[in-house]
Amino acid sequence: MTPSPLSSIDLRDIHAAAAPEFWPPAPGWWLLAIALVGITLFGTRTLIRTWRQRQLRRSILGELDNLDARSPAEVATYISTLLRRVALMRFERNEVASLSGDAWLSFLDRTGGNGAFSSGIGNVLATAPYAAHDIDDADSEALLSLARQWIGQNLERRS
Repeated sequence: MTPSPLSSIDLRDIHAAAAPEFWPPAPGWWLLAIALVGITLFGTRTLIRTWRQRQLRRSILGELDNLDARSPAEVATYISTLLRRVALMRFERNEVASLSGDAWLSFLDRTGGNGAFSSGIGNVLATAPYAAHDIDDADSEALLSLARQWIGQNLERRS
């Protein structure tokens, strides 16, 4: 018997390739990690901003709730001042700071008052910080309700 030509060749079994290394990851994994970090940071920032905005809104509306012990004229003065503070926080200073009288009332109507400041109970606010007004408890409650509505609308949407 003649030896086969293959028997003279030193052949070995097929070996499987080594498992891929864990580190460094492929470029796709790097991109996924960067995207996840970005999404997490954006989500955290959005949640913190929303939480702070709700805290601020709750604090300001809480100030309105604490006005029960004051006289109706003091309530009108305080509401006028509070609305001015909120407007200065929410809008540009040069747009709000110089407003007074009818211009102030039309600004309040334009930004969420729907005409209730110029032609409703809100017209008291044009001169409330500067002059005494004779308003009764019902008008004071209506003014508080109008202020809550305006503050609620303007602190919900932020630019």
